[in-house]
Amino acid sequence: MSIPLLSYATNSQNNRVDGFEVPGDEHSRIFTTDNLLGTSDLDNLISAAYRQIFHEQQMLISHRQRFLESQLRAGQITVREFIRGLALSDSFRRLVFDHNNNYRFAEICIQRILGRNVYSEREKMAWSIVIATKGIQRFIDDLLNSDEYLDNFGDSSVPYQRRRILPQQTQGEMPFERMARYDKYHLAKLPKQSARFNVPGAARLDYTLWKWQKTPPKAVVKVGQGIIYAGVATIGLMALSVLFGF
Repeated sequence: MSIPLLSYATNSQNNRVDGFEVPGDEHSRIFTTDNLLGTSDLDNLISAAYRQIFHEQQMLISHRQRFLESQLRAGQITVREFIRGLALSDSFRRLVFDHNNNYRFAEICIQRILGRNVYSEREKMAWSIVIATKGIQRFIDDLLNSDEYLDNFGDSSVPYQRRRILPQQTQGEMPFERMARYDKYHLAKLPKQSARFNVPGAARLDYTLWKWQKTPPKAVVKVGQGIIYAGVATIGLMALSVLFGF
């Protein structure tokens, strides 16, 4: 028996009402297959899909899903199915899911797939329960099959940040595709993890490396002195051999 989605209030009106702003640079550009004119337009649409689902700094050649791209170009899949493939790809899982808890992963997916921020902490909790009980694939499917997604993007449009302009603000919010994939908890852990390497038979590489630059251990000093003395003696013998013609 599956657990029903936890109810939450849609207390933010910003994404659910029509705006009266004049379209400009602060508004998202819409990419859809309904008005494609040529190959270059499809290329731009595919790039926009990668930029929306992946972080801008994660748009690497190694993360491209060429099979999905070929299917989209051939008309075998829709844009919505292409978005599903990107969100369920191994690259997206390694880059986003493996480095975040379920709450943060749910928030990122809502931003990038539904094009809005989460309504509340309760909504993040509701979708994190879906991730924990049904898995990532069911979670992504539920977002893409939701009435909210279908009403705003349908089968042919790339998701976009629907409302970046807030009331009484002249500048929009930070685009979701530029937001960091780590939250503060994981960012605080990164320096500690990257400074330690537990290699069998090797010295522990910790912040003590920086101390070596000021006060090297005695053993290191003696080894260095021995190398210097040996080098000086070798140079001296070579000079004597040249001087006396040995």
